[in-house]
Amino acid sequence: QRSNPNFISNTCPMFYVATAKTNSAFIDQLKRCDIFSSSRVEQAMRETDRRIYSKTVDYQDRPEPIGYNATISAPHMHAQCLEWLEDHLQPGMKVLDVGCGSGYLSAAFSRMVGPEGKVIGIDYLPELVEMSKKNIEEDDPELLKSGRITLLQGDGWKGVPDEAPFDCIHVGAAAATFPQALIDQIKNGGRMIIPGKSFSHLTDDHSWRI
Repeated sequence: QRSNPNFISNTCPMFYVATAKTNSAFIDQLKRCDIFSSSRVEQAMRETDRRIYSKTVDYQDRPEPIGYNATISAPHMHAQCLEWLEDHLQPGMKVLDVGCGSGYLSAAFSRMVGPEGKVIGIDYLPELVEMSKKNIEEDDPELLKSGRITLLQGDGWKGVPDEAPFDCIHVGAAAATFPQALIDQIKNGGRMIIPGKSFSHLTDDHSWRI
């Protein structure tokens, strides 16, 4: 059993609390505890330094506030998200990140889809869009300058029709109603990850992961 934050391997402490002083050491801990199994996910997380996006002193496996009533998810959730979407984060693919927040996942997605891929991040709060831009510029300004990542302010539930279709869509907030506009913007065979309840009436052309 892998990629399960409740699973403790033989090489992981009985009470799992990952904490470290560097991003590399922190990813080593997550890997030792079987939080992820994909080498591509590991590489993306090693290249995307969480400290830039969370501003904490230490690296810890927990969600953290980033201001404006928003949080950055716990690292094990980021790892699971990247693994669940991995087949749809291949080089050259296009991603929509709804609720880009701190910009962490937009950067990690971009590293997985590579220079030929594209990530569109959108958030309804202009302050969070600016935060994402600032963080990604600190991380690697070429991700923005090259157009590999585009950050927009707007209603993420409406998606970005002008950039559709997307190979996958990540949504950072639970949906109160069926997000048809987003479903319409996924390629056939694409995938969306969204927290909260599932909707049983999804079409067969798309897979839904909670």
